[in-house]
Amino acid sequence: MRWLEQITATGGCAHPVHLSGSTTTLDTATGEILRHYDTRTEPGERLSVRCRNRRASVCAPCSRLHAGDTYHLVRAGLLGGKNIPATVRNRPRLFVTLTAPSFGPVHRAGNERCRPRRDGGTCEHGRTLGCGAAHAPDAPAIGQPLCADCYDYTAHVLWHAHASKLWDRFVIDVRRRLASSVGLVQSRFADHARLSFARVAEYQKRAAVHVHAVVRLDGRNGASDEPPAWGTAQLLIDAVRGSAGRVLVRTPYSPAVGELALRWGIQVDARQLHTDGDGPDDDAVAAYVAKYVTKGASETGAGTDHTVTTCDDIDAAPVTEHVRTLMRVCWRLGGLPEYEPLRLRAWTHTLGYRGHILTKSRAYSTTYAALRAQRAHHVGHTDIPDTVTERNWRYVGSGHTSGAALIAAGIAEDLAQSREERRAVLGEEGR
Repeated sequence: MRWLEQITATGGCAHPVHLSGSTTTLDTATGEILRHYDTRTEPGERLSVRCRNRRASVCAPCSRLHAGDTYHLVRAGLLGGKNIPATVRNRPRLFVTLTAPSFGPVHRAGNERCRPRRDGGTCEHGRTLGCGAAHAPDAPAIGQPLCADCYDYTAHVLWHAHASKLWDRFVIDVRRRLASSVGLVQSRFADHARLSFARVAEYQKRAAVHVHAVVRLDGRNGASDEPPAWGTAQLLIDAVRGSAGRVLVRTPYSPAVGELALRWGIQVDARQLHTDGDGPDDDAVAAYVAKYVTKGASETGAGTDHTVTTCDDIDAAPVTEHVRTLMRVCWRLGGLPEYEPLRLRAWTHTLGYRGHILTKSRAYSTTYAALRAQRAHHVGHTDIPDTVTERNWRYVGSGHTSGAALIAAGIAEDLAQSREERRAVLGEEGR
């Protein structure tokens, strides 16, 4: 049946988008109609396409496809391919982790006691300043404040709202440090080298975002150009560490809050990626980044995957009290005129963080659009040379009926199982 073929073509997408319209392909020389497609011949006079949602909690099949694209995007910037030269693997490359600062002591996991204190003691709110328990990694207490009243929820939310700007200033400062360290005028750095990167944001157990990034030093023309002789991995490591401890962003002044100076946390990791296997594996790094791209806020326990429109939505959200407090503070600050440009209420569900989960510099690697175009070409969904295609489409709905949803879930499960069996046979870890 045609409707079953449509569900299969979407890979069992959980929330397909339904379109109505037509495409007509014409010969540019003669005007002859070479191909015509119209949804009036389809069941319900509509065509179903993938929703392309990256979150596994929303649509597992589409998130799996997105993770695969991310894997190849990051991997190409590490090892070459997808129009990126293989020589990039021999350049200075780092795997960098930047964390949020401390907003107050929280419970930690580990084999040792959480926060032992010889003198005991209590905070001004009467709560103990230490914790003698050894928490398992999945213990509910992990990431929760020892004292919610001492925890700086305001700074936490505002740090999230400025995290993307903090990253931008970090990248700029790394370039400046590299230039200064070799005696270049900072404004002339781009004439000699280029800093390329791909970075992903991840929520920690304490519901604070930290950043994983692949950073590469290229020549002035990007991936196609070798870096100058002075460009070494150690020089890049020193610049990353120095910039992480130096850059800051100041929040707008607020009569209620004042002005905050926001910085990265003191935990900074910058590890060189080697071609000889000494250090993190390139494929493992690409898979690690791809894994976090598909995680929504709800999966990490740091917010929800859907926007909230009222305070009642916050009260009803299935989150911890720590996260609920962050959402309430985000909503409250969003009502102050000085923070209006931050759109905190619109991003309450992500605790104020409004940056993309994955961002990259232009020269780092290929793009999602290019990867999708290659996939479309592979299955024959591309324009014919010397032709022009007229398209006329409109949105007519989304989602499945209850019966179709069961069928889609079964198709998605079969495809996932086939993929795992094929991977086991071939012994492949990549996608």
